[in-house]
Amino acid sequence: MSRRGKKPKGRAISGWIILDKPKGLGSTDAVSKIKWLYFAQKAGHAGTLDPLASGMLPIALGDATKTVPFVMDGEKTYRFTVQWGAETTTDDTEGPVVRASEARPSRAAIEALIPAYSGEISQVPPQFSAIKIAGERAYDLAREGEVVEIAARTVLVHRLEIMEMRESATVFEVDCGKGTYVRSIARDMGRDLGCFGHVTELRRLAVGAFEEDDMVTLDELEAAAEEGRETLEPEALEAGARPRVVDFAPLDEYLIEAEAALSDLYEVALTDEQAGRVLAGNPVLLRGRDAPAFCEEAYATGHGRLIALGAVEEGSFRPKRVFGGRG
Repeated sequence: MSRRGKKPKGRAISGWIILDKPKGLGSTDAVSKIKWLYFAQKAGHAGTLDPLASGMLPIALGDATKTVPFVMDGEKTYRFTVQWGAETTTDDTEGPVVRASEARPSRAAIEALIPAYSGEISQVPPQFSAIKIAGERAYDLAREGEVVEIAARTVLVHRLEIMEMRESATVFEVDCGKGTYVRSIARDMGRDLGCFGHVTELRRLAVGAFEEDDMVTLDELEAAAEEGRETLEPEALEAGARPRVVDFAPLDEYLIEAEAALSDLYEVALTDEQAGRVLAGNPVLLRGRDAPAFCEEAYATGHGRLIALGAVEEGSFRPKRVFGGRG
């Protein structure tokens, strides 16, 4: 049998797992772990989270991977701690200190500075970041000792708020748009305040439509997997056999439907007949007084699930990516 004709390995499941990633675990390793636990055919994540950071890592399984861009483009919320008095090469605790100061900012000084870090701001990403420079990741070049010139970029900060003042550190929360680096905020505020600063704790609390209550820990998922494992005879266990997960129902309880990522898009509810046409890649005419004539991005549901991503043009829904059909 040709490779093209091979049946995909794993379960054809679709949905989101909103993982509460622990510190020390890389995003790629987290995706591999979830894919293995769920025995999923396909998996991907919506936005890298540094190994030193914890919190929300949305992981898409199966057809939900087609909705990843809509989550990555969404607003994000972080809680982070800035240690004042030192700037590091990495703008966090991994790198050595390159600038230091005995000065410590007052709450009033920080609050007076916050408006300069709200709205559209210009920001230079950290030297140790995933930004590509001439095809190479900035962090790879930085690790080789190269001084990387990274251009400033405009990012959007919706809210920056002090949550707690400590003796020589401040805890903030920020709501920000795509491409915003919290480490750069800490570095730049430290310079503006004349005391320098770097991030010591970073936790992501929300991404796009997903909120803190949606998160699930690895411990909870592993416990659910244990519930569904087969029972082996002692002889098999002594021989080194490993129990397989044979009942995925406890794990699947944590899956969030794929369309949850599309809450900002217009929904087209299809009849069974229309759903069949869309699954075959065909457009369908929308009827009803409230149906839009044009909509650049929309999604269609039918048969009790997400059917397709597409657009409304001249009063018809035109599928661009089909879920579970030929597209």
